Amino acid sequence: MVRALIATTVRRRVGGGHYAPSMNAEKAEKIAVVGAGTMGAGIAQMAAEAGHRVTLIDTSQESVERGMAAITGFLERKVAKGTLTSEQCGGILSALDFTTDTDAGVDGAAMVVEAVFENLELKQQVFADLDRSCPPQVILASNTSTLPITQIASATNHPERVIGTHYFSPVPLMRLVEVVRGEQTSDEVAERSVALCEGFGKQPILIADVPGFIVNRFLCLLYNEAANLIHRGVASAEDIDTALKLGCNWPMGPTEIMDMAGVDVTLMAMEAMHEMTGEERYKPSPLLTEMVAEKRWGRKTGRGFSNYPST
Repeated sequence: MVRALIATTVRRRVGGGHYAPSMNAEKAEKIAVVGAGTMGAGIAQMAAEAGHRVTLIDTSQESVERGMAAITGFLERKVAKGTLTSEQCGGILSALDFTTDTDAGVDGAAMVVEAVFENLELKQQVFADLDRSCPPQVILASNTSTLPITQIASATNHPERVIGTHYFSPVPLMRLVEVVRGEQTSDEVAERSVALCEGFGKQPILIADVPGFIVNRFLCLLYNEAANLIHRGVASAEDIDTALKLGCNWPMGPTEIMDMAGVDVTLMAMEAMHEMTGEERYKPSPLLTEMVAEKRWGRKTGRGFSNYPST
């Protein structure tokens, strides 16, 4: 299905030079990322900053160019802040390719990271296509935040090379990555994945395949409770965020995090957790459902728990 949808190539290289802060460019392995949304673009940027050649893949020219623009804007802000030089920025951008041709994009990759919508059937179709396109030694990793890696891997003929690599937003800044072993993930793939994540500058934790993994098992409950308190008129979003920031020393409050990650993404995660666990505590708050229906998705739509005027 994905292969049929992705037909034309929009390969684009920008910038000049090469930036490889953590490894020799000749030894850097190629990384491919499927899905050029917020997470996919962030993963691609992270790998390029670590010195890898990277191809970012999506279904349309508009999507890949939007991903390219997001990466470029992020890096330009780092240059403006003085944390990156213009030469380094150009080198990172020159390590990035953008394409709508999956087969061409994954060619020569050591790892392919899937970062499409949080939908099991879609992810299974992507992995079935990747399984046909990539030699058996290529690691197929999912950035899913809640869905079982074992179920995603069941769509392939080589489930031993499927693993979860759950990054956190914004990917270039957040250090944690949950590396999730499916029931059939091989020791070699787990070890290689942990090593690659460490090379990306992340702190990986290797865990078993359980719904929501570690972080989202806790956060989904917190997000749901925050939404329910607001829905019942107990407290405002601002007061809830203030309580968690001042009372627990959090850098951001739960509604701020939901607005940044996407209220729609939060709802999908909650629905998946509720379906997988059958536990009432994960049943999505009515407020989340209302907000998604009204397209109050957070920063990306300008309205969420707070308003974000366009600049």
